[in-house]
Amino acid sequence: MDSIAQTVANINDQVNGVVWGVPALVLLIGTGILMTVLTGFFQFRRFGHMWKNTIGGLFDKEKGIRANSDKHSISQFQSLCTALSATIGTGNIAGVAYAITMGGPGAVFWMWIAAIVGMMTNYSENVLGIFFRRRNERGEWSGGAMYYLKDGLGKMKYGKVIGPVLAVLFSLFAILASFGIGNMGQVASITESINTLVPADPNAVNLITAIVVIVLLALVIIGGLRRIATTNERIVPFMAVFFIIGSLVIILMNISRVGAAFGAIFAGAFNFKSAAGGVGGAIIARAMTWGFKRGVFSNEAGLGSSVMVHSASNVKEPVVQGLWGIFEVFADTIIVCTCTALVILTSGVVDLESGASISGATKLGLATEAFTKNFGTFGGVFIAVAVSLFAFTTILGWSYYGTKAWEYLFGTKSTLAYKIVFIAMVLVSATMNVSLAIDLSDTFNGLMAIPNLIGVVCLSGLVMRITKNYSVRRITKSKPDETPMLSGIPEIQEEQMRRPD
Repeated sequence: MDSIAQTVANINDQVNGVVWGVPALVLLIGTGILMTVLTGFFQFRRFGHMWKNTIGGLFDKEKGIRANSDKHSISQFQSLCTALSATIGTGNIAGVAYAITMGGPGAVFWMWIAAIVGMMTNYSENVLGIFFRRRNERGEWSGGAMYYLKDGLGKMKYGKVIGPVLAVLFSLFAILASFGIGNMGQVASITESINTLVPADPNAVNLITAIVVIVLLALVIIGGLRRIATTNERIVPFMAVFFIIGSLVIILMNISRVGAAFGAIFAGAFNFKSAAGGVGGAIIARAMTWGFKRGVFSNEAGLGSSVMVHSASNVKEPVVQGLWGIFEVFADTIIVCTCTALVILTSGVVDLESGASISGATKLGLATEAFTKNFGTFGGVFIAVAVSLFAFTTILGWSYYGTKAWEYLFGTKSTLAYKIVFIAMVLVSATMNVSLAIDLSDTFNGLMAIPNLIGVVCLSGLVMRITKNYSVRRITKSKPDETPMLSGIPEIQEEQMRRPD
């Protein structure tokens, strides 16, 4: 078994080196920069508008953010919670710790950069997702990169062949990713965190944990999107606030070290001292690489994953759902990941210059050490609960992504088969090596991103036109009577035009 795992790891290392090589990172970050520039730095100029029309308007009944009377869709807030359920996962804890130890404190800065430009990548994905979504045979919304690759890129002069091909590749990679980031990595992290607390045979703990997870997943996943969305709407806000408050308490306990932590982040990002010695380029490149990789692993901007659930929203305007995409990345990386980073950097568990672990602990073990050092025994319990909640909701979110990708390839009626396999996979995931699971997840993520980003770049002009159309009607109101751009499918455009605002 060990030899098989090693073989898989070796093959994965080779593929990962290509998938996450310089060209891929340039495409990933470059797409975010491109969409930021083309939309006139929309995430900065319209941040207030975004906040007002997303989380800031949560309790405004007139905005209808939490309301939904359509049994075939979910509310805007439920779509956010389900998207966040998949993005706020072990990457926000173990992934941040991994980035710091591998890339130094400077990796945190590049995580922020990946998030800032990633906001517009996620925005663009969601705009395109709503614009090209369609209803399946059950009357439910189906959207995602596969649809804008086929119906958007596929309708362009030079995209008639490549568009549908990329749509199929994206769907295949999404299914693989659902078993990687959405299952293996999360279940392995749950079992690892519980094993640190329970003094019993690890194999027995893993088996019991897997059975519990399987039962809970079956109760939710078989019920479809609405049950997943309802469950996440109740869990995600609680778990996010729970983790943020716990982190802020530790940061306040170590307030005198916060300045040094930020200093280490910025110094490590540009490594002025090492640059003077002639080795700064390699160190900066390492910080950038790990910051970008962990940032994308955490917020998933560029993967085209969360757009599948955002497309199921009852929203009318594509840009409005794009605004939720901006907030999603902001909440995941700028808020939650930063909390984890500051806890680790202010707790004295790593060297602030290199990011090396003092005790040798890495990934989840390092994060657990940081919380335990401040909270004592409760720190271990805190992390175990946080990881279990984060991971479980991530599994729920990714189960939906895999289902929609499967539906695109094999039809709506066959999705039950995927759900059964996905749930059964938990048993395998519970016995996997955590490091291998995370490394495999990395590779699947990268494979998913490539066709999606090609689609976003090729359709960037359309995103600009939709954004401008919305802005002149709803923000500047210079052309309030302009015909709304709501869908690229004529019959759905007509249907949405008949809907009240």
